[in-house]
Amino acid sequence: MTVTRGRPGPARADAPIRLIGIDIDGTLLDGRSRLPARNRRAVRAAVDRGIHVVLVTGRAYHHAMPIARELHGLPAPKALPRPVDRSDPDRTAGAGDRTPAADGALIVSNGALTKGTDGATLARRLLPRATARAIVAALRPRHPGVAIIFDRPDARQYVYEGIDWNTPNRAWYYERNRAYMTRAERIETALTDDPVQVGFTGSVARMRTLHDAVAGLPEAGRITPMLTEYAARDFSLLDIIAGGCSKGAALADWARRLGFDPAEVMAVGDNLNDLEMLEFAGRPVVMGNAVAELKARGWPVTATHDACGLADAVEAAVGQR
Repeated sequence: MTVTRGRPGPARADAPIRLIGIDIDGTLLDGRSRLPARNRRAVRAAVDRGIHVVLVTGRAYHHAMPIARELHGLPAPKALPRPVDRSDPDRTAGAGDRTPAADGALIVSNGALTKGTDGATLARRLLPRATARAIVAALRPRHPGVAIIFDRPDARQYVYEGIDWNTPNRAWYYERNRAYMTRAERIETALTDDPVQVGFTGSVARMRTLHDAVAGLPEAGRITPMLTEYAARDFSLLDIIAGGCSKGAALADWARRLGFDPAEVMAVGDNLNDLEMLEFAGRPVVMGNAVAELKARGWPVTATHDACGLADAVEAAVGQR
């Protein structure tokens, strides 16, 4: 792993790593969205040493869970998993409720949800329906086509309006998620529950412009807009979640529940929505294929996702080599 010189991370040199937060796309997976065997071995070896591993992603739960199954060697379900709240739905279950180290928890939807691999909702912070309606009404004239994601187990969890999935930069995303998607003539009719997020898709430039427009909305102080960019495809996701939500906030909460200090946390990511969790972690590591904004922060930079940079970082941090 190479190191880009600059502002050092907040970790103590002697602090052992006890929790690793790992982004999925562009970090755990390679450029063809495959899980390299070396990455899997490195993560499993860390778990075997008693280190907790949590996937931290912008993906919805249904889209992230197949990766978690492959990573942790979990069996595929015979049917879609049904979420089960084990406590108040807006609180996180205690660390004692989960299997140590290999708990397989997932932080999904950019931190709005923390889920167990059994489908249990461990923590969530939803977007109020009234706020979601206001966002749709304000942004629809600027960008036709919107999606809303709910914390549900079936095809009703991803509802969209006016999105052309046949365009080259969107078709791949539709193929991955179509089993969970439902089309609506007017998306407001689907807002019977508070959603996890409101989402828009388009070119990188278009989504950056829309992101800037969100800052001028009356609701701006109560929401968090998150960009995830795939420059090679000129495709970007703009997810609008509840205020205070981020991968970093959710990872901090999970670490706190497990009793770990930030200095004992490592985070690895590559995209704009990884910024907050990299800022939180005592050991931030940026992928070699990361966006320029992350590389400019002066954090350690590992190899690219196609060169198993995640494995390099994990092995170095936990003494596997």
